[in-house]
Amino acid sequence: MTHPISPPGSLQRHPNSDTQAATLTIAGDWTLKHYAALRREVERARRQVSDSDQVDLNPVGELDTAGAGLLVELLGPARMARLQDWAPQLPVERQALLRTVAAALDKPEAGQAPATNGLADVLAHVGRAVSAVWNQQRTLLGFIGLTLQTLFTVILNPRRWRVTALVAHIEQTGLDAIPIVALLTFLVGAVVAFLGATVLADFGATIYTVNLVAFSFLREFGVLLAAILLAGRTASAFAAQIGAMKSNEEIDAIRTLGLSPIELLVLPRVLAMLITLPILTFIGILSGIVGGLVVCSLALDISPTMFFTILQRDIPLNHFLVGIGKAPVFAFLIAVIGCLEGFKASGSAQSVGEHTTSSVVQSIFMVILLDAIAALFFMEMGW
Repeated sequence: MTHPISPPGSLQRHPNSDTQAATLTIAGDWTLKHYAALRREVERARRQVSDSDQVDLNPVGELDTAGAGLLVELLGPARMARLQDWAPQLPVERQALLRTVAAALDKPEAGQAPATNGLADVLAHVGRAVSAVWNQQRTLLGFIGLTLQTLFTVILNPRRWRVTALVAHIEQTGLDAIPIVALLTFLVGAVVAFLGATVLADFGATIYTVNLVAFSFLREFGVLLAAILLAGRTASAFAAQIGAMKSNEEIDAIRTLGLSPIELLVLPRVLAMLITLPILTFIGILSGIVGGLVVCSLALDISPTMFFTILQRDIPLNHFLVGIGKAPVFAFLIAVIGCLEGFKASGSAQSVGEHTTSSVVQSIFMVILLDAIAALFFMEMGW
């Protein structure tokens, strides 16, 4: 027994004599087998079909998803969504197929991005950046609180002190950094003396170059240069070390053993920085003053005896206390930021590198910001 072969799909548009609209008769099989021919028919008839035309779907034979897609393309998703209103005689399953295909083809159009606005995009980017900075500072404050809580707990129990790790980190962060800190501050001291002598020579006051070098290094340059060097050298090392341990799941192993990663990894590093940065600041102050002394002796005919006499006579002790007093605050922030960025790293090497870079940027930013705030505060207080 052979089945009759249904004709391929066709489109016939018959104008109405009494109105400007027409009747569009859709007949035959609308299946994937006849897709190429049906596509040509749809392209030809699309320019003639209007929204006011009446559509007759009763003569349609077989219908699959490919044919339904062409019908939706011809008549539009909006009209297919109202299929129940103008073609209620169609079988329920055929109506469901046409509506489903229409909804699927309509989603990309409905989901198109709105027209972009340059100013709105800039403001949105600024808002996201501000929100990210705010969340970052909240996380930092929380980590600082957790570190201080663990520190106060450990201090009261000497058996939990990790002296070996503390000494190792003091050597890494302090002793190994002495040459670079001393050399850099010596050169900066020489530069400051040269600049001061150049400017003050126009006023016949080159003798005050001694005061300029002493004030700048006692209050600002000594602690600031040492802190920036440790932010680039030590904060990055802390972030990379802890980030590598996290990527190797060593921190998970520490927690599995019932130990605290804050106590084991963070506290020795923080305490080492609290010890070493004041020492490096003192070394930086001395090296900077020595650099200024060399320039004064060679270029300004100010003898070392006169240099130290002016220091003792004109420079009070409070300038040194102001500079050295900022060192523990900077040290604590640099160490905490470096450790926090290490804990925030994920398992990939790229993440470790990104958070290592972020630790350096954040540390330097926080150091300079706090130094500026402290300078304004001390100036208003007259210290």
